[in-house]
Amino acid sequence: MNRAVTAVCVYCGSNAGRNPAYAERAKTLGRRLATDGITLVYGGGNVGLMGIVADAALAAGGKVIGVIPEQLVNWEVAHRGLTRLEVVADMHTRKARMFDLSDAFVALPGGFGTLDEMFEMLTWRQLGLGDKPCAFLDVAGFYTPLMRMLDRMTDERFLHPDQQRDLWHGEDMDAMFTWMHDYRPAEADKRLDAKRRADLR
Repeated sequence: MNRAVTAVCVYCGSNAGRNPAYAERAKTLGRRLATDGITLVYGGGNVGLMGIVADAALAAGGKVIGVIPEQLVNWEVAHRGLTRLEVVADMHTRKARMFDLSDAFVALPGGFGTLDEMFEMLTWRQLGLGDKPCAFLDVAGFYTPLMRMLDRMTDERFLHPDQQRDLWHGEDMDAMFTWMHDYRPAEADKRLDAKRRADLR
């Protein structure tokens, strides 16, 4: 049975980046969410890729919910034209609220904040605190070096192979949405050395 995906959280840069392809992919994703009747949940800004994906979804008739901490309302320039803008106390509250509002998570290109938010969701997934799919929607190979780093983590036994496979990475948006709807969370113990320690007793 397919997983119900009615709201997708998109993490992305508050800058647009150097490559115009980043903005084009953000527009395409925003329009796609609206066309599919999926609510966009995002960081609430009107700048960079954040503003681009939100504006594209709104222009296509979609529902957009922004969640932004009080300290960033002016810094990230809060988007005042959203379906709903929620101003929360801090970043921790923001992440928890976005988790509650969303059925899945997508990372477009971005910086520290984008990686911080996505990897926290992956960590929650790893610890069994959630079972929601996480996808890196790539553009021009932006995330390819990061995927190589995850390969290194797995090779060096810091990451379970099944948990590495418990995320999606690619540029094909249709494939990403199919994966989300068919997603089945991995059931792997993050403690790779637990059996080894037991065998040594």
